Amino acid sequence: MYKIIEVKQSVFEDNNKDANKLREECKDKGVFLLNVMSSPGAGKTTTLSRTLERLKDTMRIGIMEADIDSDVDAKTISEYGVRTIQLHTGGMCHLDADMTRQGLHEMGMEDLDLAVLENVGNLVCPAEFDTGSTKNVAILSVPEGDDKPLKYPLMFQVCDVVLINKMDVLPYFDFDVDKCKKNILYRNPNAKIFKVCAKTGEGIEDWCNWLENEVKAWKE
Repeated sequence: MYKIIEVKQSVFEDNNKDANKLREECKDKGVFLLNVMSSPGAGKTTTLSRTLERLKDTMRIGIMEADIDSDVDAKTISEYGVRTIQLHTGGMCHLDADMTRQGLHEMGMEDLDLAVLENVGNLVCPAEFDTGSTKNVAILSVPEGDDKPLKYPLMFQVCDVVLINKMDVLPYFDFDVDKCKKNILYRNPNAKIFKVCAKTGEGIEDWCNWLENEVKAWKE
């Protein structure tokens, strides 16, 4: 079962200050906060589903599903038996640090190792606001094209990891994986890149191994 709440942007906010404060709180409580961003339909929820299948028995996980409306994604994720909450943004195309804090406190941070924010589907707005996350992840799907890191620079500049998803449909699209990697690294030379397919499971093990190691290091 899951709750649905509406998170509201603070009128009197210093988002960078709020983000740093939330990071400190997460660190104190040993909670690794992962912010997952992508355009609509890139495969955020399906990728999270495969991630949960791999990690839910070895890690205490909570998921925050952020959307302008509906609870479709929360219904899907809650079936995996992890702590889940649906966040409605009241029309906002992103979450900021205080909105993320509201969601975390409603969901509860007790006994969590990993909290995941599935941000609103958008390649522009979510990248402009520090959510207080420990790490940021962008999912880029093959059908979107290998030029997206050039067209949406900030998204790829702020992300620690990029998952190139839907590798199973690569033969049907004019998508150059090497060119895409080059474009990502042009925007962010430190980005970690994984080729994955949430549908078939390709690359999910490598991605989950990276995430497991990051969570352990954060809690030390």
